[in-house]
Amino acid sequence: MMRAVGFTDDDFTRPLVLVTHAYTDLQPCNFNHRRMADLIKEGVREEGGTPIEATTISVNDAISMGTEGMKASLISREVIADSIELFARGHLVDAVVAVSGCDKTIPAAVMALARLDVPGLMLYGGSIMPGRFKGKDVTIQDVFEAVGAHARGAMTDAELRELELGACPGAGACGGQFTANTMATAFEAMGISPAGSSGPPATDAARDEVARECGRLAMRMLRDGRRPSQIITRASLLNAIAAVMSTGGSTNAVLHLLAVARTMGVQLELDDFDRVSARAPLLADMKPWGRFTAPDMHRAGGIMLVMRRLIEAGVADGSALTVTGRTLAEEARAATETPGQEVVAPLAKPLAASGGMVVLKGSLAPEGAILKVAGEGMPAMRGPARVFDREEDALDAITAGRIASGDIIVIRNEGPKGGPGMREMLVVTGALQGAGLGKSVALVTDGRFSGATHGIMIAHVAPEAAVGGPIGLAREGDPIVIDAERRLLELDVSEGELAKRRSAWTPPPPRYTSGVMAKYAKLVTSASRGAVTG
Repeated sequence: MMRAVGFTDDDFTRPLVLVTHAYTDLQPCNFNHRRMADLIKEGVREEGGTPIEATTISVNDAISMGTEGMKASLISREVIADSIELFARGHLVDAVVAVSGCDKTIPAAVMALARLDVPGLMLYGGSIMPGRFKGKDVTIQDVFEAVGAHARGAMTDAELRELELGACPGAGACGGQFTANTMATAFEAMGISPAGSSGPPATDAARDEVARECGRLAMRMLRDGRRPSQIITRASLLNAIAAVMSTGGSTNAVLHLLAVARTMGVQLELDDFDRVSARAPLLADMKPWGRFTAPDMHRAGGIMLVMRRLIEAGVADGSALTVTGRTLAEEARAATETPGQEVVAPLAKPLAASGGMVVLKGSLAPEGAILKVAGEGMPAMRGPARVFDREEDALDAITAGRIASGDIIVIRNEGPKGGPGMREMLVVTGALQGAGLGKSVALVTDGRFSGATHGIMIAHVAPEAAVGGPIGLAREGDPIVIDAERRLLELDVSEGELAKRRSAWTPPPPRYTSGVMAKYAKLVTSASRGAVTG
């Protein structure tokens, strides 16, 4: 069978190295994966291996955002990990290089490496370059927020079209410290991606050599017997969390790092994120809340510069092993800081004393919820609940001007089971920003947010509404209390009244009764445990 597609006698004497990726011509995030795969295969051959290539799927978050299709996004993380695992087990490969790009392909690739525990690494395909609009750098975030500005008459049809045409100039994943770059930098900090590999943009010529070196490195890992279980440890997971917190990264990192830890069998819980965030200074001034993009971070010195600062501060563990066989401290010491750069602050003058997220708990979220505080301070507010059972209904209310300053929007039945699939809500949060309500209206949901989301946005409320969580008991006008300093998210309704509502509550009917969506809804765990299926 292998001879039929060109393998030779020599190929059969060498280790088989799986090069897997998620190429699709639908989206820029993974558009360079075939090229990356070809270059990785060259590196594998240079080091005496036989590369075999196999593809998996991806679901593009930005394209599916605001539609029923977004429910497929988080589900795809499980399917991608499953498909890589199945191909590797079915063909008895000796090592793996997994190329990732769009948001869910990144944690899925690492989950697959953890399941297989053969020598292997993850290579991120790189960030998109920023677009230009009216003389300024822009990203996909600006397009979503422009929808809200357009709805309130602050932007013309022609301006919106000009922005949309120029925001995404070529290959690469979304260019701020959104979910893709958050996870790429977190996994470089964890050590499962080579130091420096996440930084070069997708169209940068330097990425070619990065890809070849990953092929060579997989073979060296195989010869040395270095496996993911030696790299994905509690210490390295805490390092990854520190990287997320110090760069003001995406709330999706919580789900994905919990999922990787569970897959690897490493103890990690929601409260670990809060503990690390409390110790980790906010250092990187990154979009969506800051000034700079991922290519700017690369030019400044990359995530290894951040990790060098965190090791110096005693926040990160420099002794953690990386895929190269060197420690994180050794890799971080080699980072080159560009003189005069403004992206990564010095330890003596951090952007904030603590990191970019807090974990909230209380009567509305007994298992926890996540609030990104990077660029927002530590908000506290009390306001009336504006309750919606679907994302679309909340968007209609915002664009029709029915949401006022001081309101707390509640979007429920969008959790892992209830969605199913836990949709991101960048259309809604972008509309709030564009409508000028980003600092005066809060949003609370059992769904998720895009890494491009900013504002008083609370996600991953657990237990979710579909399993009887308190968010499913909230009613229009109920007072809700948010206090980030005290880590509180409270539904200010008497226990007696809640007990009455609980006794009258019935589970919503499943939105899908067959196929992958129904299967996922039956198997998936709580967001507080990573929303995994196994």
